[in-house]
Amino acid sequence: MQWTLVIPLKPLTRAKSRLADAAGDGVRPGLALAFAQDTVCAALACGAVSDVAVVTDDELAGRELAALGARIVPDAPRGGLNAALLHGTAVVREIRPGAPVAALNADLPALRPAELSRVLAAAAEFPRAFLADTAELGTTLLAAAGDRALRPAFGVDSRARHRASGAVELLLTGVDSVRQDVDTGADLRAALALGVGRYTAAASAGLLEALGEGTSARG
Repeated sequence: MQWTLVIPLKPLTRAKSRLADAAGDGVRPGLALAFAQDTVCAALACGAVSDVAVVTDDELAGRELAALGARIVPDAPRGGLNAALLHGTAVVREIRPGAPVAALNADLPALRPAELSRVLAAAAEFPRAFLADTAELGTTLLAAAGDRALRPAFGVDSRARHRASGAVELLLTGVDSVRQDVDTGADLRAALALGVGRYTAAASAGLLEALGEGTSARG
């Protein structure tokens, strides 16, 4: 099964406000873009992924992610994360009717194609399925096979809300890179320990050196 991934990305100037404990206002937009770049690169390198659609109105992010091979979908609803995902899914399915679609967070800088492939293979066994984040409160991936409605419920306690909606929780081990999103400084350190992509490694190097720490980039 070949999936289309829909990745929502808010304007970079408003992204990653919870990283204030580790990065100032001038640094966070660059980090948010780097996270998205590494997420898109890994997603496009996954054999189970046919294409990636990024829903965003940020011009810089749109240019940079399009250059990597992502389809850019303007965030026409401008109604938040779930509205963006519904819009992106509708656009994708106009092009590919009945396409299996998965919503994926834009802040997975340690994402590995092989681990993403395992998650998508497991998701293909169910009409709707999701993967919880490392905190076990949120969601990093929500999948809808065939022509099933995605029915996203991202936000606070999205793990519980997706489970209540009837989506099957994927209880997989060895897919930490798909679960490790980055909201806080502690999350960033955890992602770096897993090994991040080159964009995040470059964007975070000076920041963590200033904090007395180093970076770890995967090869």
